[in-house]
Amino acid sequence: MADGKNWRRAGYVGAGAAGLLAGNLALVTGSIVRAAGRTPAAVDDGPDPLLIDPPQLMRSTVAPTGDGTLLHVETSLDLDEHPSDTVLVLVHGWTCSTRFWNPQVNQLAQHWPVIAYDHRGHGLSEMGEKKVSVAMLGQDLEAVLTSTLPAGKRAVLVGHSMGGMAIMSWAAQFGANMADRVAAVVLTSTTARDVVQQQLLTPPTLPRYTEMVKPLVARAFVAAPVPLPSNELTSRLTHYMALGRHARAAHVEFTDELISRGSPRSRAAWGAAMYRLDVAAGLHALSVPTSVVVGSDDLLTPPLHADYMAQVLDHNGVLRDYVTYGGAGHMVPIERSEPYNVLLDDVLKAA
Repeated sequence: MADGKNWRRAGYVGAGAAGLLAGNLALVTGSIVRAAGRTPAAVDDGPDPLLIDPPQLMRSTVAPTGDGTLLHVETSLDLDEHPSDTVLVLVHGWTCSTRFWNPQVNQLAQHWPVIAYDHRGHGLSEMGEKKVSVAMLGQDLEAVLTSTLPAGKRAVLVGHSMGGMAIMSWAAQFGANMADRVAAVVLTSTTARDVVQQQLLTPPTLPRYTEMVKPLVARAFVAAPVPLPSNELTSRLTHYMALGRHARAAHVEFTDELISRGSPRSRAAWGAAMYRLDVAAGLHALSVPTSVVVGSDDLLTPPLHADYMAQVLDHNGVLRDYVTYGGAGHMVPIERSEPYNVLLDDVLKAA
């Protein structure tokens, strides 16, 4: 009889703990939704012409990876014949595609040769059968460079968010004699470690007892394989999570649509992989001039990450510059495309 009582008592305790956990999860999730609702309405000042799909022709091709997965790659038509010895290589972030770089391609591809590709499971790239990992990000970048970077030319690697992680993953694995193939690096809105654990989406005003469930909410946010529609609610959430408080409506709409097009399976797989992110070894391996760029209001990869990367790069003597765009969120290449493009142009000219 005593065993029965103990079993029931354990059941009550377990149910109570589960109920408490569920309640805290709802509290944390609700706080994020309320914070999104309090975000000022996006500024509707008309379309941004830099967001349109580039009118200049690009060559669409594929790069085979080590496991046979085919990655979609876009290159300048005159990539091999272009007089520049420096090639702009654009590496987009999680849930995006090569379209993310429209503002850069529309301005910079007129003067510089460009390579851009979709991460596996993103855009037009295949997902493949192997379990994705942060190491795979670097291996896929190596596959793209091997397939498309013309002999004798060097890349300026520009990575946004997960794209920056891909560059650091690549540097850790393939960074020997880096300067032979890479002239410079630009790390934008990214981090070398703890990307999920140190995001700032959860408002700081929540009770302390919710701290235990914040990691669970963060993990569910990145790793849940659920479809994401594009509507008024998702637009408000996208604005809060990914852009600055006073973002342009055109930028919010473009970002929300871009994210909604992504594969739920791919988003969840890569989100889970990033939960274990640590590419600090690749950050230390960077041996060419490297710029660090961040938005002051970035909640996904807040400036504390950029501070750390800049300190490491400065200590190693390769920090080219550290640029913070006031009021910008996570999507700096979209939100601050004009000054960001000037920065990239300067890096290309100096390479």
